[in-house]
Amino acid sequence: MSSCRCGCEEGDRCPPAGAAVRRETDVFLQVDQLEVVSKQFVRVIPAPGTSSETFVWFNIGSVDIFERNLTMAQWELGVEPHNQTAVIYTTESDGSFLRSLVPTLLLVGILLYAARRGPMGAGRDRRAGGLFSVGETTAKILKKNVDVRFADVAGCEEAKLEIMEFVNFLKNPKQYQDLGAKIPKGAVLTGPAGTGKTLLAKATAREASVPFITVNGSEFLELFVGVGPARVHDMFAMARKNAPCILFIDEIDAIGRKRGRGHLGGQSEQENTLNQMLVEMDGFNSSTNVVVLAGTNRPDILDPALMRRGRFDRQIYISPPDIKGRSSIFKVHLRPLKLDKTLSKDTLVRKLAALTPGFTGADISNVCNEAALIAACHLSLSVQEKHFEQAIERVIGGLEKKTQVLQPSEKATVAYHEAGHAVVGWILEHADPLLKVVQFGMSEKLGQVSFDLPRQGETLVERPYSEATAQLIDEEVRCLISSAYERTLDLLMRCRDRVDKVGKRLLEKEVLEKPDMLELLGPRPFAEKSTYEEFVEGTGSLEEDTSLPEGLKGWNWGQEEGSTEH
Repeated sequence: MSSCRCGCEEGDRCPPAGAAVRRETDVFLQVDQLEVVSKQFVRVIPAPGTSSETFVWFNIGSVDIFERNLTMAQWELGVEPHNQTAVIYTTESDGSFLRSLVPTLLLVGILLYAARRGPMGAGRDRRAGGLFSVGETTAKILKKNVDVRFADVAGCEEAKLEIMEFVNFLKNPKQYQDLGAKIPKGAVLTGPAGTGKTLLAKATAREASVPFITVNGSEFLELFVGVGPARVHDMFAMARKNAPCILFIDEIDAIGRKRGRGHLGGQSEQENTLNQMLVEMDGFNSSTNVVVLAGTNRPDILDPALMRRGRFDRQIYISPPDIKGRSSIFKVHLRPLKLDKTLSKDTLVRKLAALTPGFTGADISNVCNEAALIAACHLSLSVQEKHFEQAIERVIGGLEKKTQVLQPSEKATVAYHEAGHAVVGWILEHADPLLKVVQFGMSEKLGQVSFDLPRQGETLVERPYSEATAQLIDEEVRCLISSAYERTLDLLMRCRDRVDKVGKRLLEKEVLEKPDMLELLGPRPFAEKSTYEEFVEGTGSLEEDTSLPEGLKGWNWGQEEGSTEH
């Protein structure tokens, strides 16, 4: 592309040559200097004392062409070198560069915010987070900000005794070391959900008077490779730094699953994390004074290497409480409730314990809370016994459905169906065991044979019996179901009049209590237990045995007042 001597590009409209010369002469006499801005524009600065006070701008296609045309024009006009117009070069920004950076800066800001607020950041960590602290542990150290004591944990006295031993190991190690005993490295708290594993660990933190480090097993598993092992290493380094202490890993089955299954072509991040944990636990010795506790309700899927002696030395099973344990748990959860003054607390807890077979500590806590909510909904000044009965019904069967109205025919069908259940359960002494089949084997056709089937969480690679045996098992199952059905049908046909009585009464009242069943069916043909005293008869005492062995009676010396054993 060419340009004329005035500096304009080819195709632009130029003035006649004579006019251009005349104008150029006038301009050169009035211009002080030319300022080339950012190699794109020229600012014409007038000479001092001229009438023009405004700057003149024009575009240039190229600095080289502009300089050549300027030199040629001054030479043609006969301008002496000392009078030629000075040219200066400057750089100015119009903001376009900064505007072009806005999307990039915005994206970087979002990524940094997500990194700090996400699971790799400092949102739940005690230290400053970010991408460079991704390998730091997310464990938290609890010292005196836990309000749960052993007195608040009931229904698991045997487990509390073992936990007290671990606390005593840390507080009085010389008592055991003088006899040559080695302090156990760890224990796994197992049991169904809601039995109080985590609650017991929190009580340990309160009573131990040593730092309590807690972490969840799922916090070791992240998207990035190597994060889990790095966090395990950092967590155990923290434990050694704060020794003597207790380290609690909740839901350890998240990282402690059996290795070598379902990961073809290499190890998984979970297996690498587990390997690092095994190495760290092997690094503890009897003088480290760090006890590792773990909680899970899936002990069957844990790796055997994790459960061997020298790592988790003990397995503490916390079962659903018996009737004495439920009574103790009710006492704990009734403390904050405002009960009716006419109620005897001991009588109430024993009755409630008899009405809640199979309930765990979490279920009992839910019952007490629901009773208080029901009392509040009815504007009661205190929680009464009927509110607890309604709460138990709500926990077992859910909220009563008052809006779903059944047709008369449907209502009669449901009433007689439930009447059949009630009559069969009333007449049969062991109704539940007859209807429950746990494991097949040792029948007349199969003989004295029992098959070792995989436990929960394990994969059945190959059945331990042949196709013929499988067919025989199916036939035996059908025989068991058919015989139970025929026996139940025969029983209902013989007691048809009783079923009619119960069904008709259900159509009238919808809810039948035990006195109604006694009126309709008479006493049960078998002896039964219904009260708390009858259930605990012959067990030695009415309450749980909370006595401590001699070596643990002073385990909580030095604690503040109110830390009573329960």
